[in-house]
Amino acid sequence: MQTALHGISSMATRQLLAELATAFEQQSGVRVVFESVGGVDAARRVQAGEVFDVVVLASDAIDKLIASGHLRADSKVDLVRSGVAVAVREGAPLPDIGSEDAVRQAVLAAPSLSCSTGPSGVALAKLFERWGIAGEIQGRMVQAPPGVPVGALVARGEVALGFQQLSELLHVPGITIVGPLPSAIQITTTFSAALPAAGADAVRDEAVQALLRYMASPGAAGARHRQGMEPA
Repeated sequence: MQTALHGISSMATRQLLAELATAFEQQSGVRVVFESVGGVDAARRVQAGEVFDVVVLASDAIDKLIASGHLRADSKVDLVRSGVAVAVREGAPLPDIGSEDAVRQAVLAAPSLSCSTGPSGVALAKLFERWGIAGEIQGRMVQAPPGVPVGALVARGEVALGFQQLSELLHVPGITIVGPLPSAIQITTTFSAALPAAGADAVRDEAVQALLRYMASPGAAGARHRQGMEPA
């Protein structure tokens, strides 16, 4: 195969896919290039007809693209599960997040907050509504632009308390990761991959299938762990 496989993904899996793509190339000789953008933008581009060899997004986003006929249902592979963590600017006091009530109090005390535009952000918004504080904190919520890590806003001091996938916070300088959300309110997202419905030639198709088998295999466990994720 002369040209590289071209994939698109959301930002949450950017570091993991980069690491696994490099390892896969060393093993197979097949080069893989992933473009990582905001998940909403990625789904929109697939819907608009952009051609990719593989798409990696939150499982529900993959399901919607399958339902709309853009991705193949029989090609879907669940790759990893990822939870949400809390971050503050480096040097700032660490809030107590050891229980659901402690997180609620930390949110109420924060002068500014931010969460992602992806599935975890939607789930957090529902959590704040369930707590009855959505209206109270609305004026303090800072929306991270698609593709911009919440951690970057925290590091710059634009946001006091940030919520995002642990994988997206791990490599951001200038922040302290307080820890994961407690189990009672943890938000876990499954990230899946699928192939386009249009399909490519048989050689490229088999190369992508081999890539997905590798990414879901025990051999990828070390990379998943390093990037703060678990097997799906």
